[in-house]
Amino acid sequence: MKSAQMNGHSLDQLFNPRSVAIIGASSDPAKLGGRPIRFLLEAGYEGTIYPINKRAETVQGLKAYACLADIPGDVDQALIIVPASAALEALQDCIAKNIKAVQVLSSGFSEESAEGLVRQNQLVELAKRHGVRLLGPNCLGIVSVRNRYFATFSTALEALTPSPGGISFATQSGAFGSCAYAQAIQRGLGIARIVATGNEADIDVTECIDFLASDTQTKVICAAIEGCRDGNRLRTALLKAAAAGKPVILMKVGSSVTGQQAVATHTGAIAGNDRIFDVVCQECGAWRAYSIEEMLDIAYVCTQLPLPANDSASIITVSGGIGVLMADDAERYGVKVPAVSEELQQQARQVVPFLVGVNPLDTTAQIGAIKQGLSDLIDLVIGGTEFSTHFIYLAQIPCDPGRFLPLLEQLTAIRTNYPDRLLVLVGPSEESLRKQLEQQGLVIFADPGRAMRAVAALCELKRRWLALHPGLPDPVRPGRHRPDAAKPALNEWQAKRLLAQYGLPVPTEALCESAAQAVTAASEIGYPVVAKIVSSDIQHKTEFGGVLLNLQNAKQVREAFEALLDAAGKLSDKPSIEGVLIAPMIKGGVETILGIHIDPTFGPMVMFGLGGVAVELYDDVAFASVPLSKARAGQLVRSVRACRLLTGWRGQKRLDIEQLESALLRLSDFAQDWAPVLEGVDINPFVVMESGAACLDAVISFRKGT
Repeated sequence: MKSAQMNGHSLDQLFNPRSVAIIGASSDPAKLGGRPIRFLLEAGYEGTIYPINKRAETVQGLKAYACLADIPGDVDQALIIVPASAALEALQDCIAKNIKAVQVLSSGFSEESAEGLVRQNQLVELAKRHGVRLLGPNCLGIVSVRNRYFATFSTALEALTPSPGGISFATQSGAFGSCAYAQAIQRGLGIARIVATGNEADIDVTECIDFLASDTQTKVICAAIEGCRDGNRLRTALLKAAAAGKPVILMKVGSSVTGQQAVATHTGAIAGNDRIFDVVCQECGAWRAYSIEEMLDIAYVCTQLPLPANDSASIITVSGGIGVLMADDAERYGVKVPAVSEELQQQARQVVPFLVGVNPLDTTAQIGAIKQGLSDLIDLVIGGTEFSTHFIYLAQIPCDPGRFLPLLEQLTAIRTNYPDRLLVLVGPSEESLRKQLEQQGLVIFADPGRAMRAVAALCELKRRWLALHPGLPDPVRPGRHRPDAAKPALNEWQAKRLLAQYGLPVPTEALCESAAQAVTAASEIGYPVVAKIVSSDIQHKTEFGGVLLNLQNAKQVREAFEALLDAAGKLSDKPSIEGVLIAPMIKGGVETILGIHIDPTFGPMVMFGLGGVAVELYDDVAFASVPLSKARAGQLVRSVRACRLLTGWRGQKRLDIEQLESALLRLSDFAQDWAPVLEGVDINPFVVMESGAACLDAVISFRKGT
């Protein structure tokens, strides 16, 4: 066998072995122990296959061995396909043979029972002790198409044979993986690698993405994750792929919740693992797909076309209705369709006198009367604009060789002249014609909406790569202090004092234990003032009347003090009351919310959004990983729709966005220091004014037992 491509990665021998032993090999090519041998033989695997079967001299025409020890020479990899109860002994035999890469295709482990989990843990402990990399158990195996290594029992390969290409699949679920790559094969998409990780006792999808990021055979990575054990390892793998210019298209097909979500704050209630997963994908230059169809559409265009330099596109159509539909889809998915210049319009009408529109450009069905009219128009539009993408709706022309082949020759010449542009054809196509156009670096979609969505994903991937998170979050710094274990949450006064130490703007306030103290404080602060009940047991004061606004004089302050204590005393849970907070009555500005969510997988995340009592109602919030940079703080603010209220909406004055961004940076610092013990932070509202900003309320919660 020729030396397989090696990149120095710890998973090389799994994907590129020169020899493989099948433990539990069967002479019946339909059985689980027989399928991998049949697939390897049918694919033409050039390495050596060693069937292990105690009762047979040959298996499917190959010399069989009673045990691994009988094999002369070295073995790169082993497949274990025996009952779960015999898997540990099989792994011991692999270790004795010095095999460092093992796939356990057998089931009956943690996916089935507590007893199975014990068996799985024994496998992991033994493998780690001897430096063996373990795929599975309960996995579907590996396919490496170019070196014809089909080490799987997947029934998808019974009737479908993958052709070599640049798309690789890494999934935890074997059923999901086989469904995805079976569809890819049916669509004629070329495949590089396939791996299904099963129970992920050792190797997981994240590590497979890391391998594929440095794999020269892989151009695009399609991955499906059910859970993520280490958020920073996933970040590392995604950033590595982006740096290598390899799009990663991810699907999250199961819950990744690994711990109890924070519920004491708005931030924790809003965040959710799904939203945080989206944020990490964006920051690390990956794309999250929501269907296999979407995943394969994007992978298809990524393997055929360059990434667009901009998100502007032309739409040339032989049907006005489809042109309007595609323009609607462009707006929905974020692709710009600017009008072409007047000069270009005039030039275009010299080529096609009956041309309608300025973009979309409708040639109408009469275009067939002009020889090379369509290709000349396409060439003119591409040469006369800076648009990266050009959609061409052809109706049924790609089904007719007589009409399409001359056009294909013309389009190929245009593609050669403009290699950095994306030519995306739309319309039903005959399969052999589709293959011919794809060989020329063109793509075609039957559905115009899918074409637009796929190109929009490429545009967004390009933007994400240009604005990549500069690296992994810095290591979380150890907490400077430990909270009082008896008080899992700070009261408002304590929370604000702690945040002020980090430079967040907190107004002058006073915690008062008597009405007389409250009056004195109000006089010193200056009327009007606000009075608020202070208790670490009460997080949402407005829900029971725990905040009284716009107090104008000493009499109102005394009455407010007594009213607040009386209202708190009537609460059924009898909260501990630490006093009444007297603060200035700040008017004007826009209320926002700042927060920290500690995600169980990805760590501390900063939140920003529309503030006040309606934050969960409007859900206009965004998250970013800690630590923030100045640039990313600005991106976080701009990603919220309500940001327009800060920038001078409808003639209003611009507010102090710089103070807001500064506060987000200071909050990020706080999260780094306190992440080991922190559960969540709410600063709500955080009011942004024309000059300055202020934390008007704050909640800081700590994990119990810290």
